[in-house]
Amino acid sequence: MTIKVALEHRTSYTFDRPVRVFPHVVRLRPAPHSRTAIEAYSLRVEPADHFVNWQQDAVGNFVYRLTFPNPTSQLTITVGLIADLKVINPFDFFIEDWAETWPSAGFSYPEPLAEDLKPYLRPVDEAGGRIRSRRAGAGLGEHVRDGAGHPHDQLPGRAQ
Repeated sequence: MTIKVALEHRTSYTFDRPVRVFPHVVRLRPAPHSRTAIEAYSLRVEPADHFVNWQQDAVGNFVYRLTFPNPTSQLTITVGLIADLKVINPFDFFIEDWAETWPSAGFSYPEPLAEDLKPYLRPVDEAGGRIRSRRAGAGLGEHVRDGAGHPHDQLPGRAQ
């Protein structure tokens, strides 16, 4: 069974006088490698005097770059699409023999895979220690700060 959905996303800016609009990079198109089939896609940009360059980023996502040659008092980007949502069984996969006993007996990755995963399997404290020492060496102190300058461990709503 499938469900078809129609989506529309609109971003609008209105300026009190004509302004120069610098290039915009927009990522409002589903990736070609996604599971959801896109049956229709439309892009509308106002003002009409603009240029569109379609590109793909390093991982295959569609990106479009908009450039505007003339000043404008309004900018509107509208994307419409029709998607065919299919039921996907999230448990439709195989488990390798070496991974079947986790977590009770633990498992170890085969050597080529273990080598590839080594950066991700390192204990967090190991990387954290290097980061703390670099921050201290740069005079940045121990605390990560938010945009308002509050230390990360003193942000509102955080347990003290």
